[in-house]
Amino acid sequence: MDRIEELNEIINKYDNIVFFGGAGVSTESGIPDFRSVDGLYNQKYDYPPETILSHTFYVRNRKEFYRFYKDKMLIEGAEPNACHLKLAELEKAGKLKAVITQNIDGLHQKAGSKEVLELHGSTMRNYCEHCGKFFDFDYIKNSTGDYPVCDECGGPVKPDVVLYEEGLDQNTLSKSVYYISKAQVLIIAGTSLAVYPAAGLIDYFRGEKLVVINMAPTSRDSMADLCIKDKVGQVMKQIVLK
Repeated sequence: MDRIEELNEIINKYDNIVFFGGAGVSTESGIPDFRSVDGLYNQKYDYPPETILSHTFYVRNRKEFYRFYKDKMLIEGAEPNACHLKLAELEKAGKLKAVITQNIDGLHQKAGSKEVLELHGSTMRNYCEHCGKFFDFDYIKNSTGDYPVCDECGGPVKPDVVLYEEGLDQNTLSKSVYYISKAQVLIIAGTSLAVYPAAGLIDYFRGEKLVVINMAPTSRDSMADLCIKDKVGQVMKQIVLK
């Protein structure tokens, strides 16, 4: 049986599916995976991305942090691709119970998905570290000065994203564990499964079918019932509900 046919069969058979996605889900929307192009950044920045996107660096050098963050992490005009749209369709049909994502771009919600667990936060949300007031994407993108400040109290505004050295939100983690542990089908897509603790959530899966869709090999390929090496959007747009 063709692998796309097999995936179609799995999705049509089961009604408790969970999707676990990474950067490869959004690259087809024009959002780069910064891990794969470090060389580009090293030509323009004095530090590697992992250093700049750390809590320590953010606290010590907000100006340089925001120079990188606004340039590389805030992608204007990005639209949901075939994968985002198909997942929203599957949720609406009662097939998909949750999307668990390592991405911070808000594209799942933009596509119409309701139950989205953002392990690493979102660029769509930002908050004043002093008074807690929230600000949107545009406020950060259009801010001037060394770094964005609160328009009420003047305190520094921080993106609601999980930086290196910061812990993941415990409520998001708990809900992710719940959905994965109860799922009949877990689809892992567009992720190398190299980032922990997020990748460790896969260990909670006890269901019937594990599917991996990724361009490169992952550590879970040998355990998967179905492996598809292709772009996630290209695969998901071929899913047809019966």
